[in-house]
Amino acid sequence: MDKDRASARLRVLLRHLGGRSAGAVIAHHTSGTVSPAGFLPQQFQYTRDNNILSLEQRKFYEENGFLVIKSLVSDADIQCFRDEFERICRMEVKPLGLMVMRDVTTAKSEYVPSEKVITKVQDFQEDKELFRYCTLPEILKYVECFTGPNIMAMHTMLINKPPDSGKKTSRHPLHQDLHYFPFRPSNSIVCAWTAMEHIDRDNGCLVVLPGTHRGPLKTHDYPQWEGGVNIMFHGIQDYDKNNDRVHLLMEKGDTVFFHPLLIHGSGRNKSQGFRKAISCHFADANCHYIDVKGTSQENIEEEVLKIASKIHGVKDVSLKDVWKFRARVVKGERIDL
Repeated sequence: MDKDRASARLRVLLRHLGGRSAGAVIAHHTSGTVSPAGFLPQQFQYTRDNNILSLEQRKFYEENGFLVIKSLVSDADIQCFRDEFERICRMEVKPLGLMVMRDVTTAKSEYVPSEKVITKVQDFQEDKELFRYCTLPEILKYVECFTGPNIMAMHTMLINKPPDSGKKTSRHPLHQDLHYFPFRPSNSIVCAWTAMEHIDRDNGCLVVLPGTHRGPLKTHDYPQWEGGVNIMFHGIQDYDKNNDRVHLLMEKGDTVFFHPLLIHGSGRNKSQGFRKAISCHFADANCHYIDVKGTSQENIEEEVLKIASKIHGVKDVSLKDVWKFRARVVKGERIDL
Protein backbone atom coordinates (compact mmCIF):
# COMPACT_ATOMS: atom_id res chain seq x y z
CA MET A 1 0.00 0.00 0.00
CA ASP A 2 2.81 2.46 0.90
CA LYS A 3 4.53 1.68 -2.39
CA ASP A 4 1.28 2.32 -4.31
CA ARG A 5 0.84 5.69 -2.58
CA ALA A 6 4.45 6.63 -3.33
CA SER A 7 4.02 5.72 -7.01
CA ALA A 8 0.81 7.74 -7.23
CA ARG A 9 2.52 10.74 -5.64
CA LEU A 10 5.42 10.47 -8.08
CA ARG A 11 3.02 10.47 -11.03
CA VAL A 12 1.45 13.70 -9.74
CA LEU A 13 4.91 15.15 -9.22
CA LEU A 14 6.02 14.31 -12.75
CA ARG A 15 2.88 15.84 -14.24
CA HIS A 16 3.74 19.05 -12.37
CA LEU A 17 7.28 18.98 -13.73
CA GLY A 18 6.34 18.38 -17.33
CA GLY A 19 5.41 14.72 -17.65
CA ARG A 20 8.96 13.36 -18.06
CA SER A 21 10.40 10.24 -16.51
CA ALA A 22 11.95 10.42 -13.06
CA GLY A 23 15.36 10.08 -14.68
CA ALA A 24 15.09 13.29 -16.71
CA VAL A 25 12.70 15.85 -15.33
CA ILE A 26 12.43 19.31 -16.83
CA ALA A 27 11.33 21.65 -14.06
CA HIS A 28 8.29 23.81 -14.76
CA HIS A 29 6.50 26.13 -12.38
CA THR A 30 2.78 25.86 -11.81
CA SER A 31 0.64 28.90 -12.44
CA GLY A 32 -2.92 27.63 -12.42
CA THR A 33 -5.29 27.63 -9.47
CA VAL A 34 -7.22 24.54 -8.45
CA SER A 35 -9.67 24.01 -5.62
CA PRO A 36 -9.64 20.35 -4.66
CA ALA A 37 -12.44 19.28 -2.39
CA GLY A 38 -11.50 18.91 1.25
CA PHE A 39 -8.20 20.83 1.07
CA LEU A 40 -8.52 23.67 3.57
CA PRO A 41 -6.09 26.57 4.18
CA GLN A 42 -5.46 25.52 7.78
CA GLN A 43 -3.77 22.39 6.45
CA PHE A 44 -0.80 24.41 5.19
CA GLN A 45 2.29 23.88 7.35
CA TYR A 46 5.14 25.04 5.14
CA THR A 47 3.81 28.09 3.28
CA ARG A 48 2.36 31.44 4.37
CA ASP A 49 -0.88 33.06 3.30
CA ASN A 50 -0.37 35.65 0.57
CA ASN A 51 -1.35 36.22 -3.05
CA ILE A 52 1.94 35.13 -4.68
CA LEU A 53 1.64 31.36 -4.80
CA SER A 54 -1.35 29.71 -6.39
CA LEU A 55 -3.17 27.04 -4.45
CA GLU A 56 -1.62 24.44 -6.73
CA GLN A 57 1.88 25.77 -6.04
CA ARG A 58 1.27 25.77 -2.29
CA LYS A 59 -0.04 22.21 -2.41
CA PHE A 60 2.97 21.12 -4.45
CA TYR A 61 5.48 22.59 -1.98
CA GLU A 62 3.55 21.21 1.00
CA GLU A 63 3.63 17.73 -0.50
CA ASN A 64 7.10 17.71 -2.05
CA GLY A 65 9.23 20.30 -0.22
CA PHE A 66 10.38 22.24 -3.28
CA LEU A 67 9.03 24.49 -6.01
CA VAL A 68 10.66 25.66 -9.25
CA ILE A 69 9.91 29.09 -10.69
CA LYS A 70 10.98 29.46 -14.31
CA SER A 71 13.01 32.41 -15.66
CA LEU A 72 12.93 34.26 -12.34
CA VAL A 73 16.34 35.97 -12.46
CA SER A 74 17.34 37.98 -15.53
CA ASP A 75 20.23 37.15 -17.85
CA ALA A 76 21.68 40.60 -17.10
CA ASP A 77 21.79 39.96 -13.34
CA ILE A 78 23.29 36.52 -13.83
CA GLN A 79 26.02 37.99 -16.03
CA CYS A 80 26.83 40.54 -13.31
CA PHE A 81 27.16 37.74 -10.75
CA ARG A 82 29.34 35.74 -13.14
CA ASP A 83 31.60 38.74 -13.74
CA GLU A 84 31.98 39.38 -10.01
CA PHE A 85 32.81 35.74 -9.36
CA GLU A 86 35.55 35.93 -11.98
CA ARG A 87 36.94 39.07 -10.29
CA ILE A 88 37.06 37.18 -6.99
CA CYS A 89 38.85 34.26 -8.66
CA ARG A 90 41.44 36.67 -10.10
CA MET A 91 41.83 38.13 -6.60
CA GLU A 92 40.84 41.58 -7.84
CA VAL A 93 38.37 41.82 -4.94
CA LYS A 94 38.66 40.19 -1.51
CA PRO A 95 35.38 40.52 0.40
CA LEU A 96 35.61 40.29 4.20
CA GLY A 97 34.67 36.86 5.53
CA LEU A 98 34.48 35.19 2.12
CA MET A 99 35.36 31.48 2.08
CA VAL A 100 36.97 30.32 -1.17
CA MET A 101 36.88 26.56 -1.77
CA ARG A 102 38.72 24.20 -4.11
CA ASP A 103 38.09 20.59 -5.10
CA VAL A 104 39.80 18.02 -2.89
CA THR A 105 41.75 16.71 -5.90
CA THR A 106 43.44 20.09 -6.50
CA ALA A 107 43.37 21.67 -3.03
CA LYS A 108 47.07 21.08 -2.39
CA SER A 109 48.30 22.16 -5.82
CA GLU A 110 49.75 25.61 -6.48
CA TYR A 111 47.05 28.26 -6.61
CA VAL A 112 46.68 30.05 -9.93
CA PRO A 113 44.11 32.88 -9.84
CA SER A 114 41.44 31.49 -12.15
CA GLU A 115 37.82 30.35 -12.02
CA LYS A 116 39.08 26.93 -13.12
CA VAL A 117 40.48 26.18 -9.65
CA ILE A 118 37.67 27.63 -7.49
CA THR A 119 34.68 25.34 -6.95
CA LYS A 120 32.68 27.49 -4.56
CA VAL A 121 32.64 30.80 -2.74
CA GLN A 122 30.43 31.14 0.29
CA ASP A 123 29.62 33.78 2.89
CA PHE A 124 29.63 36.59 0.33
CA GLN A 125 27.49 38.87 2.51
CA GLU A 126 30.20 41.57 2.32
CA ASP A 127 30.41 41.48 -1.49
CA LYS A 128 28.01 44.16 -2.68
CA GLU A 129 27.46 42.70 -6.15
CA LEU A 130 26.98 39.04 -5.25
CA PHE A 131 24.87 39.91 -2.20
CA ARG A 132 22.53 41.84 -4.48
CA TYR A 133 21.16 38.42 -5.44
CA CYS A 134 19.78 38.09 -1.90
CA THR A 135 17.91 41.39 -2.22
CA LEU A 136 16.34 40.93 -5.65
CA PRO A 137 12.62 41.77 -5.35
CA GLU A 138 11.71 38.85 -7.60
CA ILE A 139 13.50 36.48 -5.19
CA LEU A 140 12.19 38.02 -1.98
CA LYS A 141 8.56 38.03 -3.07
CA TYR A 142 8.71 34.23 -3.19
CA VAL A 143 10.89 33.89 -0.09
CA GLU A 144 8.23 35.74 1.89
CA CYS A 145 5.80 32.93 1.04
CA PHE A 146 7.89 30.66 3.29
CA THR A 147 9.40 33.00 5.91
CA GLY A 148 6.93 35.84 6.37
CA PRO A 149 7.75 39.57 5.97
CA ASN A 150 10.84 39.87 8.21
CA ILE A 151 13.56 38.14 6.22
CA MET A 152 17.17 37.34 7.07
CA ALA A 153 19.75 36.18 4.52
CA MET A 154 21.64 33.54 6.49
CA HIS A 155 23.96 31.63 4.17
CA THR A 156 25.22 32.52 0.70
CA MET A 157 26.99 30.46 -1.96
CA LEU A 158 28.06 30.62 -5.58
CA ILE A 159 28.81 27.08 -6.75
CA ASN A 160 31.19 26.46 -9.64
CA LYS A 161 30.93 22.67 -10.01
CA PRO A 162 34.04 21.57 -11.92
CA PRO A 163 34.35 18.89 -14.58
CA ASP A 164 34.94 15.68 -12.66
CA SER A 165 38.56 14.58 -12.48
CA GLY A 166 37.59 10.93 -12.73
CA LYS A 167 37.52 10.43 -8.97
CA LYS A 168 33.86 11.48 -8.69
CA THR A 169 34.69 14.27 -6.22
CA SER A 170 32.47 16.77 -8.04
CA ARG A 171 29.33 15.06 -6.75
CA HIS A 172 27.61 16.24 -3.58
CA PRO A 173 26.26 13.52 -1.24
CA LEU A 174 22.60 13.44 -0.34
CA HIS A 175 22.06 15.71 2.65
CA GLN A 176 19.67 18.02 4.48
CA ASP A 177 20.72 21.65 4.81
CA LEU A 178 19.28 21.89 8.33
CA HIS A 179 22.25 19.79 9.48
CA TYR A 180 24.37 22.94 9.10
CA PHE A 181 21.95 25.39 10.76
CA PRO A 182 21.77 26.09 14.52
CA PHE A 183 18.45 27.92 14.25
CA ARG A 184 14.81 26.90 14.18
CA PRO A 185 11.98 26.40 13.37
CA SER A 186 12.83 24.60 10.15
CA ASN A 187 9.50 25.49 8.53
CA SER A 188 10.55 29.18 8.57
CA ILE A 189 13.72 28.56 6.54
CA VAL A 190 13.97 28.28 2.76
CA CYS A 191 16.72 28.08 0.16
CA ALA A 192 16.61 29.95 -3.16
CA TRP A 193 18.91 28.23 -5.69
CA THR A 194 19.25 29.81 -9.13
CA ALA A 195 20.76 28.17 -12.22
CA MET A 196 23.32 30.44 -13.90
CA GLU A 197 23.24 28.35 -17.08
CA HIS A 198 21.54 25.27 -18.50
CA ILE A 199 21.80 22.48 -15.92
CA ASP A 200 21.09 18.84 -16.58
CA ARG A 201 22.24 15.41 -15.49
CA ASP A 202 25.34 15.65 -17.64
CA ASN A 203 26.78 18.63 -15.73
CA GLY A 204 25.47 17.65 -12.31
CA CYS A 205 21.94 18.95 -11.72
CA LEU A 206 20.24 18.86 -8.35
CA VAL A 207 18.53 15.64 -7.37
CA VAL A 208 15.77 15.77 -4.75
CA LEU A 209 13.84 13.17 -2.78
CA PRO A 210 10.29 14.56 -2.81
CA GLY A 211 8.41 14.60 0.48
CA THR A 212 11.44 14.00 2.68
CA HIS A 213 11.04 17.49 4.21
CA ARG A 214 8.28 15.98 6.34
CA GLY A 215 10.72 13.64 8.05
CA PRO A 216 13.25 14.25 10.83
CA LEU A 217 16.78 15.62 10.63
CA LYS A 218 19.01 12.62 10.00
CA THR A 219 22.57 11.88 11.12
CA HIS A 220 25.21 13.24 8.74
CA ASP A 221 28.92 12.57 8.31
CA TYR A 222 31.53 12.31 5.58
CA PRO A 223 30.73 9.50 3.12
CA GLN A 224 33.41 6.86 2.65
CA TRP A 225 34.19 7.65 -0.97
CA GLU A 226 37.33 6.18 -2.47
CA GLY A 227 38.27 9.29 -4.45
CA GLY A 228 37.93 11.67 -1.49
CA VAL A 229 35.27 14.10 -0.29
CA ASN A 230 35.25 17.89 -0.33
CA ILE A 231 35.37 19.84 2.91
CA MET A 232 32.05 20.03 4.77
CA PHE A 233 30.32 17.78 2.21
CA HIS A 234 28.53 15.78 4.88
CA GLY A 235 26.01 13.19 3.75
CA ILE A 236 23.11 11.28 5.27
CA GLN A 237 24.19 7.94 6.63
CA ASP A 238 20.89 6.02 6.63
CA TYR A 239 18.50 7.37 4.00
CA ASP A 240 15.97 5.03 2.37
CA LYS A 241 17.49 4.02 -0.96
CA ASN A 242 14.00 3.16 -2.23
CA ASN A 243 12.89 6.81 -2.07
CA ASP A 244 11.80 8.28 -5.38
CA ARG A 245 14.43 10.62 -6.85
CA VAL A 246 13.77 13.54 -9.17
CA HIS A 247 16.50 15.25 -11.19
CA LEU A 248 15.85 18.95 -11.78
CA LEU A 249 16.72 20.08 -15.28
CA MET A 250 16.90 23.88 -15.19
CA GLU A 251 17.57 26.75 -17.58
CA LYS A 252 19.48 29.93 -16.80
CA GLY A 253 17.44 32.05 -14.39
CA ASP A 254 15.22 29.22 -13.17
CA THR A 255 15.05 29.18 -9.37
CA VAL A 256 14.13 26.35 -7.04
CA PHE A 257 12.91 27.11 -3.52
CA PHE A 258 13.25 24.22 -1.10
CA HIS A 259 12.80 23.28 2.56
CA PRO A 260 15.93 22.72 4.74
CA LEU A 261 14.87 19.16 5.59
CA LEU A 262 14.45 18.13 1.94
CA ILE A 263 17.02 15.46 1.11
CA HIS A 264 18.96 16.53 -1.96
CA GLY A 265 22.38 16.39 -3.59
CA SER A 266 23.95 16.47 -7.03
CA GLY A 267 25.78 14.06 -9.30
CA ARG A 268 29.22 14.46 -10.78
CA ASN A 269 29.85 16.90 -13.60
CA LYS A 270 30.50 14.70 -16.65
CA SER A 271 30.75 17.67 -19.02
CA GLN A 272 33.86 19.64 -19.95
CA GLY A 273 32.51 22.93 -18.56
CA PHE A 274 31.94 24.39 -15.10
CA ARG A 275 28.34 24.35 -13.84
CA LYS A 276 27.38 27.52 -11.97
CA ALA A 277 24.54 28.31 -9.57
CA ILE A 278 24.00 31.00 -6.95
CA SER A 279 22.00 30.49 -3.78
CA CYS A 280 20.97 31.90 -0.43
CA HIS A 281 19.27 30.41 2.59
CA PHE A 282 16.71 32.76 4.09
CA ALA A 283 14.99 32.60 7.47
CA ASP A 284 12.21 34.36 9.31
CA ALA A 285 13.82 36.97 11.58
CA ASN A 286 11.72 35.49 14.40
CA CYS A 287 13.69 32.23 14.27
CA HIS A 288 15.86 31.47 17.29
CA TYR A 289 19.26 29.91 17.83
CA ILE A 290 19.64 26.52 19.49
CA ASP A 291 22.50 24.77 21.26
CA VAL A 292 23.58 21.80 19.11
CA LYS A 293 25.87 20.22 21.70
CA GLY A 294 24.85 16.64 22.38
CA THR A 295 22.92 16.43 19.08
CA SER A 296 23.70 14.98 15.65
CA GLN A 297 24.85 18.48 14.62
CA GLU A 298 27.73 18.60 17.06
CA ASN A 299 30.17 17.31 14.42
CA ILE A 300 29.48 20.19 12.04
CA GLU A 301 29.75 22.68 14.91
CA GLU A 302 33.25 21.44 15.70
CA GLU A 303 34.26 21.65 12.05
CA VAL A 304 32.86 25.14 11.48
CA LEU A 305 34.61 26.53 14.56
CA LYS A 306 37.89 24.88 13.57
CA ILE A 307 37.66 26.46 10.09
CA ALA A 308 36.76 29.87 11.56
CA SER A 309 39.87 29.67 13.71
CA LYS A 310 42.13 28.54 10.88
CA ILE A 311 40.94 30.86 8.11
CA HIS A 312 39.83 33.95 9.99
CA GLY A 313 41.97 33.67 13.12
CA VAL A 314 38.99 33.92 15.46
CA LYS A 315 38.97 31.98 18.71
CA ASP A 316 36.64 31.65 21.68
CA VAL A 317 33.54 32.10 19.52
CA SER A 318 30.38 30.01 19.43
CA LEU A 319 28.51 28.63 16.46
CA LYS A 320 25.85 31.24 17.19
CA ASP A 321 28.50 33.98 16.88
CA VAL A 322 29.53 32.67 13.46
CA TRP A 323 25.97 32.72 12.19
CA LYS A 324 25.20 36.15 13.62
CA PHE A 325 28.23 37.44 11.69
CA ARG A 326 26.88 35.93 8.46
CA ALA A 327 23.26 37.01 8.89
CA ARG A 328 21.90 40.12 7.19
CA VAL A 329 18.40 41.56 7.19
CA VAL A 330 17.08 41.91 3.64
CA LYS A 331 13.46 42.81 4.32
CA GLY A 332 11.56 44.04 7.36
CA GLU A 333 13.42 44.14 10.66
CA ARG A 334 15.98 42.04 12.50
CA ILE A 335 14.39 40.41 15.53
CA ASP A 336 16.03 37.31 17.05
CA LEU A 337 18.59 36.23 14.44
